[in-house]
Amino acid sequence: MVDIGITGFSSLLWILIGLQIFMGAFDTLFHHEVTERLAWRPSQRRELKLHAVRNGFYALVFLVLGFGQPTGLLATGLLVLLAAEVLITLWDFVEEDRSRKLPPSERVTHTLLALNYGAILILLAPVLLAWQAMPTELAAAYHGAWSWMCLAAAVGVGIFGLRDFAASERLGRMKERPACQLSAHLPGRRTVLVTGGTGFVGARVVAALVSGGHDVIVLTRTASKAQTLGAPLRVITSLDQIGDFETIDAIINLAGEPVATGLWTQKKKSKIITSRLTMMRDLIGLTKRLVTKPGVMVSASAIGWYGMRGAEPLTEDDDARDCFSHQSCDQAEKAARQMEIFGVRVVRLRIGLVLGTEGGLLARLLLPYEFGLGGPIGDGRQFMSWISRDDLVRLIIFAIANPRVQGAINAVAPGAVSNADFAKALGRALARPAVMSLPAFPLKLLAGQFADELLLGGQHVVPEKALAAGFRFEDANVGATLARLVGAKPAAQNKPRIARTRLAAFHP
Repeated sequence: MVDIGITGFSSLLWILIGLQIFMGAFDTLFHHEVTERLAWRPSQRRELKLHAVRNGFYALVFLVLGFGQPTGLLATGLLVLLAAEVLITLWDFVEEDRSRKLPPSERVTHTLLALNYGAILILLAPVLLAWQAMPTELAAAYHGAWSWMCLAAAVGVGIFGLRDFAASERLGRMKERPACQLSAHLPGRRTVLVTGGTGFVGARVVAALVSGGHDVIVLTRTASKAQTLGAPLRVITSLDQIGDFETIDAIINLAGEPVATGLWTQKKKSKIITSRLTMMRDLIGLTKRLVTKPGVMVSASAIGWYGMRGAEPLTEDDDARDCFSHQSCDQAEKAARQMEIFGVRVVRLRIGLVLGTEGGLLARLLLPYEFGLGGPIGDGRQFMSWISRDDLVRLIIFAIANPRVQGAINAVAPGAVSNADFAKALGRALARPAVMSLPAFPLKLLAGQFADELLLGGQHVVPEKALAAGFRFEDANVGATLARLVGAKPAAQNKPRIARTRLAAFHP
């Protein structure tokens, strides 16, 4: 082995390589995985393929630079590889700008990576050109800690390269239902006001209504958030922008401080309740001054209204047990019922765990499950009453279209499951083990009431009124629903039987 130390590479070059590795790891983990979640966005399939190719290039470069001294044609090949990485990166920049809006931190990181890579090429190119003049050989070399840094980087980018390629293939199997199918229950052309229309559920509701030919007004505090919503629609930042003589046929109220993000401090609890009451106060004020009153309002509540009830099946006729979840839902529902004074039909949707890869609890579970770190929460016996995002959107529109639907409606699929069964189903859908149980004690210690009510408690809720009204759930089985959502590979069917049948034809 040739021990060239830093005689081939300067200390500055190694520092720049180390800096490139650190910034690349930050970009991958923080942006690609945590904030942007590229592996679960079908629109980013091509970007993931580019990442997979580039990571493969990087893995080879790190191994060669860390443990070898390529000379002759091998040095030429390495130069070509480094130049090809520039072309791949430029292609990636174009693809990113075409397919998504990059957050400012990612744009800054990409700029720093490009500048640093340019500095590396300036320092590395003369060394490789010198090696190019030597006979072709790949001599072993050792650079001390720098070699081990390159090995760790090669393993890391290699793993994520394979993962990105597999994810791009999976994204090709993730087929989302056409949004227009979700609004089939609502005939004619309606004018619908949607609050919370830029959120996980709201954005899909807006897409369904717009594609169904309805006039949609989206209320949002930040107009820029509505830029990704489908057109045509009208975006407002205040209900004062709606005139007294305008006609609004229906209101869909999904606004409110998110319940499942952040710990339940007193400040957080206050924001959860206040945000809902304030929005309802404003909607009541709007309705009061409108000459023509809306016919119906569908307002979001949650199955937390029932409190912590264990495995007891619950319908809309059951009572509640006191806890913060019940208090917040009950206050919001009582405020919504004030709209009935104006003759508005009010539907209070008690929504369960909404399944979709774009948001909610499932989106937070996908990364650990994908890397084999998923499993039950606590003892896994708590019930999870769930509904797919598409079925929730269909139920909202169904409630608007059917005058007989009013009052509290459980927005959950017919098949509630235990947390342990949910973990097994998600593991099967991702072809990963789901045995890494998350103990209850540290959750209670860190999250307190939040963990007790949202993670460790549970409700076995039944959609009695929705079924009685004739609503048909398209996603009623949790295993099949999760498999569809995550783009699971279809299981091979009857291959041995087909083979035996063919043989039998020759041997009657």
